[in-house]
Amino acid sequence: MTQYGVGDASYQAAGGIEGLRRLVDDFYRLMDELPEAAQLRRMHPASLAPARDKLACFLSGWLGGPKLYSEKYGAISIPSFHAQWPIDESGSAAWLNCMERAIALQDYAPEFSEYLLTQLRVPARRVVEASRNRHG
Repeated sequence: MTQYGVGDASYQAAGGIEGLRRLVDDFYRLMDELPEAAQLRRMHPASLAPARDKLACFLSGWLGGPKLYSEKYGAISIPSFHAQWPIDESGSAAWLNCMERAIALQDYAPEFSEYLLTQLRVPARRVVEASRNRHG
């Protein structure tokens, strides 16, 4: 059985950078389409191309693959990166909902889909806590 989170197992399970770009494309397409994500979408510029690249590059390194984000954009701290956009519980829930639906569209093993969503809840929660501490 694959042990996600060890080495680049998660990165490989996601289909490498191409798989992650497909996930991110679906994620932002859903953000554009879902009414419950409208407020979240308004926090992004009209063009999502930079956000798409940043998220795919971030996920690559976060899942044990090449650290593309730091190579291209430098170091990242998720809570301070999001400091300019305070995220509340509903924003976090909308983000996770878009991601859950995007994950479901991928050809991932069910165990990996569940693992990935569980892992993504951690930074989603940290962003809400950081926003609350900074803006609340």
